Amino acid sequence: MKRIGERGRVISALGMVMILTWGSTFYLLAVLSGPIRAETGWSAGAVTAGISIALLVSGLAASRIGLLIQRQGGRRVLVAGVLLIAAGLVILGLSRSLPLYLAAWAVLGLGMAASLYDAAFSTLGRLYGRGARKAITALTLWGGFASTVCWPVSAFLVDSVGWRATCFAYAALHLVLTAPLCWFALPKAPPAQAAASPGQARPSPATNAFGLRFWCIAVAGAALSMLSAIWSIHLITILTAEGHAMAAAVALGTVIGPAQVGARIVEMLGRERHHPIWTMIASASLVLAGFSGLMLGLPAGPALVAFGAGNGLWSIARGALPLAIFDPQDYARIMGRLARPMLLASAVAPLLGALLIQAYGPHAMLTALVLGALVPLGAAILLLLDLNRGGNRYALR
Repeated sequence: MKRIGERGRVISALGMVMILTWGSTFYLLAVLSGPIRAETGWSAGAVTAGISIALLVSGLAASRIGLLIQRQGGRRVLVAGVLLIAAGLVILGLSRSLPLYLAAWAVLGLGMAASLYDAAFSTLGRLYGRGARKAITALTLWGGFASTVCWPVSAFLVDSVGWRATCFAYAALHLVLTAPLCWFALPKAPPAQAAASPGQARPSPATNAFGLRFWCIAVAGAALSMLSAIWSIHLITILTAEGHAMAAAVALGTVIGPAQVGARIVEMLGRERHHPIWTMIASASLVLAGFSGLMLGLPAGPALVAFGAGNGLWSIARGALPLAIFDPQDYARIMGRLARPMLLASAVAPLLGALLIQAYGPHAMLTALVLGALVPLGAAILLLLDLNRGGNRYALR
């Protein structure tokens, strides 16, 4: 009971951290972009360049963060990440020039690398080994409510005190709530990592870091991250170009969040009776089905539900699959390496999407999304074949 209680405390604390860190970084500009442009006169491209810089910095720092968590656990790393986010928000609120504004996002990017999903998953893997899959799934349920909770809070604060004070308010919240949650709820030291049993071969670091299985996950993750980032930014543009009114396009976009959470609940109800390779295949298939449905002119509602469900399942697969097929002792390091291409892909996605739409139009962009969605599905199938060749056959159960 004590162990269950401790694990529940850790997951609940990290869940609150995920809501507030995601909500005050990745989802922040959805509400603050307009007020920032109105006050400063900066272009929309200049304002949204901030999140691209943050994702770029986060991707470059991801491998180092993974190594730190593997060596010393996630407690201090997560606290440092939250404090960096608080510092970045203060700088953001004080910024009167575009260079300082972009520098604030660079600081936020460092904090994101040390406090969002990849760092949290690595922390759970470091604490619980292969038993972390259920905790990872539960954590994604918490994270799925980040925009639901923080968008209304951000909108209320902007209307009440302005966008600068909103940044300061989130910074204060991290100092008085999020950082203490990481410090007091997580164990002071990670448990000792058990050595491999005599009859169990430990995968070599080179195999983990550069083998086919690693690259299948990395390629699929980079593709899905890019597709998700492009879609989240250009969704309204593409849907209105396909004939939907602005209000209808906005309403359709709201089904993605519940679909993500719903898919994660279904995954949790499965009680780990299937290998996470099937979660990855389901994720890639649903994303492809969603974009294909939109391209073929099928009803947009079900298509967006499929995309949202696939995106939600990928959040689980990206944490659970490396834990299942690599040595748990290397999990944090591998997660850091996997995070880099995913975050870098997310960083270039907004600009790439805008250029493609400008050059070829929204419908061609939708076709490109369908073609792009074939990449993670192909990588998932290749990974399944490789796992089967390795003598580990994963039948549907």
